Amino acid sequence: MGRKVNPVALRLGINKDWISKWFSKGGKYSALLKEDHNLRDFIAKKYPRGAVEKILIERNPNLINVIIRSAKPGIIIGRGGKGMEDLKKELHKIVRTPLRLEIQEIRNPDAYAKLVADSVAEQLERRMPFRRILKQTAERVSQNREVAGIRIQIAGRLGGADMSRREKISKGKIPLQTLRANIDFSKATAITTYGTVGVKVWLYKNQGEKGE
Repeated sequence: MGRKVNPVALRLGINKDWISKWFSKGGKYSALLKEDHNLRDFIAKKYPRGAVEKILIERNPNLINVIIRSAKPGIIIGRGGKGMEDLKKELHKIVRTPLRLEIQEIRNPDAYAKLVADSVAEQLERRMPFRRILKQTAERVSQNREVAGIRIQIAGRLGGADMSRREKISKGKIPLQTLRANIDFSKATAITTYGTVGVKVWLYKNQGEKGE
């Protein structure tokens, strides 16, 4: 049962922050938590595969601030901001509280585990050879100045094999047992004709360790 702790959750309060920031009184916690889940689920389904890296939610008594971090902000904003306005209207159907929407652009997608995992899953769905995907992705990401190490693991019926198996590749160092190490972790699912293939990505950010 070892080594199954989420590396991001393990580092909350050390060098990772919460993706939802609010405090609830009067027994409304479960309802607000469900709202957060529904907001994230709707946005993730509307903009799949690399468009959204993280969705941050900040709540004030009379306002919800939703921050979408994206490598492809143009897809969300749309021509003349129409896409953003349409998204805001759709989100208002989920929450009745006044809502403010903010889009933050990610200029270096190879430095974020979520975007790397989505990229690997997308290539698997296009039936590209999985070994080539792993090797090329690891080579590309390891050359990024912000990344000191990467590990990619995929599992499922790779290449249409009858039995599922795992393949993984590592480059650089991934100090998972060092709590001060800035580890970014994410999962994705590739839906192929042979079934689903799970993708896991660990990135060690080259920003030193907190406290140094």
